[in-house]
Amino acid sequence: MTDNSHLERDFRGYAGALPQAQWPNGARLALNFVINIEEGSEPSVPDGDEATEQGLTEAGGDPMPGRNLAAETMFEYGSRIGFWRIAKMFAERGLPATAMACGLALERNPEITEWIRQSEFDVCAHGWRWEHHRKLSREDEASRIARTVDCFKRLLGAPPEGWYCRYGPSLNTRALLVEHGGFLYDSDAYNDELPYWTRVDGKDHLVLPYSLATNDAKFMRGGIATAQDFFEYLRDSVEFLCAEEEPRMLSVGLHLRVAGHPGRALGLRRFLDWVKERDDVWICRRSDIAHHWAKTHPPAQA
Repeated sequence: MTDNSHLERDFRGYAGALPQAQWPNGARLALNFVINIEEGSEPSVPDGDEATEQGLTEAGGDPMPGRNLAAETMFEYGSRIGFWRIAKMFAERGLPATAMACGLALERNPEITEWIRQSEFDVCAHGWRWEHHRKLSREDEASRIARTVDCFKRLLGAPPEGWYCRYGPSLNTRALLVEHGGFLYDSDAYNDELPYWTRVDGKDHLVLPYSLATNDAKFMRGGIATAQDFFEYLRDSVEFLCAEEEPRMLSVGLHLRVAGHPGRALGLRRFLDWVKERDDVWICRRSDIAHHWAKTHPPAQA
């Protein structure tokens, strides 16, 4: 019988006594850029869904069922234009990032998949496709996880080290990840600025919290409007965290069809050029953080 104690809410966390992260070279901040690869995995009528997904597009607010060709092509912009613009920015600066990819998106974008395979990016599974895991049976969700891992192995040559659900996890997700095995961490949490350990069915499991605050989704939800807004928000986040007593981690989420547009990409470019000059920021992959934490802050022995 599954032990669900890991689902109990924890309002204390480190209770104000944060561990010293000991990031490499004495960095004050571990900064991870997450590039979401989703295009082609979103709900669509040709794939049997009732309506076109409009999440994080310029077409939000149209609830009509059926195909929305406008929204479909907005997703296509992400894979046709946005990915290559963003990937070029990181490649030109020699900066690492994490590709958070849906399995079906990798299958439908072979050129992007090959670029990732040849790059220094690491990968985190973003599910098989966009679907509500809370609506899946335990057996169906386990099947989705296995299918996604097999897809990563086949297309990228290695399984994903992390997992992050689109639309949020189900009550079974974390236990199924542990049951499947092979995952270094999951990021289905937003509740901290450092990694932390939890126990799932008697096994230690690492959580690397994600963030929707430092995320380009704020463009689509009215939180920010211009490239300068984005640059200043990210810059201020870094400056604030670097000035605090205990080192932290920060995730910056990017979407191909959002940050890939020129008027937004300019803000990302400004931030990359600004932050790469700081010697107190460790710009790293998500798996780098997880491996460092497992080595430097292993789970407490019972």
